[in-house]
Amino acid sequence: MPKTDYDDFAAAYSADNEVNLLNGHYERPAMLDLAGDVAGRRILEAGCGSAPLAAALRDRGAIVSGFDRSTAMLDLARRRLGEDADLTVADLAEPLPYAVATFDDIVAPLVLHYLKDWTGPLTEFHRVLKPGGRLILSLNHPFVYTALNPDGNYFDVAEFSFDAEHAGHTVTYTIWHRPLQAMTDAFTAAGFRIAAISEPQIAADTPVELRPQGVEHPARFISFIFFTLEAI
Repeated sequence: MPKTDYDDFAAAYSADNEVNLLNGHYERPAMLDLAGDVAGRRILEAGCGSAPLAAALRDRGAIVSGFDRSTAMLDLARRRLGEDADLTVADLAEPLPYAVATFDDIVAPLVLHYLKDWTGPLTEFHRVLKPGGRLILSLNHPFVYTALNPDGNYFDVAEFSFDAEHAGHTVTYTIWHRPLQAMTDAFTAAGFRIAAISEPQIAADTPVELRPQGVEHPARFISFIFFTLEAI
């Protein structure tokens, strides 16, 4: 399966991620809102990249760990969090290098949709969470697949690609679409209870020049979908 190799554009992606609409003013603020009061909680970020979310959680009092398959991204994360930060090179498609019931929460921003098979990753998330722990994740909204692929079948599990630009660097992303019920079935099969499904607004402080144009309610648009799951 083709994988987006973040090592090839780590610096460009990280710089854009800080300030763009989708990451800086939509996805990351929504994840922080869903996480709520994290003071004293031990949190693992899956696919942490250069760690802006982990840094924000740490600023709110969390004890953060993170992993990513991109060594270039983790180099940037260490510059942000410090050389002593608990950061590990690991692949979500493989068993995670953490003990059973280590974390109070896991945050997984825009990472699970890179994989066709969610069974192993969700099993691993459940394993390393404490009983009652939360998995908070964001994914490409399933509506996006049919919007970009008018001939596609919404109810298929299908691989598709699209281009995006980060700080002048064009990147081709290859991800997996799955319909909403396939998502929720996978979560419950792995031992999670669905506590919340969210289609949030953009952050209130989003600059006017970044706000979506040509929609009836410019504070809300479809791009990602968010879940809060509890390990049972």
